Amino acid sequence: MSEPDQRLCLYGIKACDTMKKARTWLDEHGQNYEFHDYKSAGIDRARLEAWCNEHGWQTVLNRAGTTFRKLDDAAKADLDQARAIELMLAQPSMIKRPVLDLGDRTLIGFKPDLYAAALAAPN
Repeated sequence: MSEPDQRLCLYGIKACDTMKKARTWLDEHGQNYEFHDYKSAGIDRARLEAWCNEHGWQTVLNRAGTTFRKLDDAAKADLDQARAIELMLAQPSMIKRPVLDLGDRTLIGFKPDLYAAALAAPN
């Protein structure tokens, strides 16, 4: 193989059903990857900021999940990128998942066709 240096990193939470689908897809397609469980290992501010700058905080923040929905209205009001990042740092389960780090860019969420296209394209 000509690309042994490219190591994918999959960020998410082990118990999440969507994460399981993404991990199964990667395994079935022979993709080597590291798994970073941000519920147990946490996430750093710089990485969150990079994801928000790449995709927009509205995409990175999982507002459909129960963790976000359980917040009081004051915590959900007037959100901007800085406040969204603080919420995600405090409770990483609010980060949309999975996040697949391809090295030069990331994919958020799991769609088999997007994974296939991204991983088939030469970098």
